[in-house]
Amino acid sequence: MSAVPRIEKDAGAMSPPKSATPRRRGNPVPEATVAAIFDHIAPVYDRLNMLMTLGADGRWRRVAVEAAGLSPGGSVIDVACGTGKLAAELADRVGPFGRVLAVDLSPGMIARATAAYRDLVQLEFRVGNALRLPAADGEFEAATIAFGLRNLAAFEGGFRELRRVVRPGGRVVCLELTMHTPRWWGRLFHGSFRRFAPLAGRLFRRASAYRYLPASLDGFPDADELAATMRAAGLTDVAYRRLGFGSVALHTGVVPRD
Repeated sequence: MSAVPRIEKDAGAMSPPKSATPRRRGNPVPEATVAAIFDHIAPVYDRLNMLMTLGADGRWRRVAVEAAGLSPGGSVIDVACGTGKLAAELADRVGPFGRVLAVDLSPGMIARATAAYRDLVQLEFRVGNALRLPAADGEFEAATIAFGLRNLAAFEGGFRELRRVVRPGGRVVCLELTMHTPRWWGRLFHGSFRRFAPLAGRLFRRASAYRYLPASLDGFPDADELAATMRAAGLTDVAYRRLGFGSVALHTGVVPRD
């Protein structure tokens, strides 16, 4: 899988969704259940991600780091940080005089991330809710969320909270699975993902948890609709690019200066 250097800015912003499929505004699974699922899969999460993406997840994280536009000494919050891989790459970008706060709802994920990256003095891990971030208004220069938005109880609320903690002119970056274009290919891909993820999870005795992950894509907004959600949350200059042969979208938005 490789990145496709294509920018689609405000595509379809003013038109209704092309699909009749009902779109969710948030994850209906209770937050406590989501946290328990990710606690359960934390020990195998990185290995299964590498298996299911054929190692492309590392390239996608590097694209997200670039999109955040950070410099040495900068500050960023990484939300739904999981085992901390993206947060660690952000920490490398801002250097020892910068600051990275990484937040996740799952104590199991935070425990593994803390153990793996305890030597990075600029990186702090904390258990926290993406809809109630433990940060002040405008505290960071950028915010990132990778493969975590679809787990939030309110997608627009998540973007509003990311906007709140980023100072004016800063960037919000979202890396997430999306529907392919054309849609017949997307349905084929997601159908395969639905079958393959539990099989991969079964290898590590986590099949039930890995049934949740593809199911979380049902009714999830497509790339255009997600861009509209970011604008509704008050972000400007919203754009996205497709990665992984169209299976992943990297969205960016800017916190307005006014």
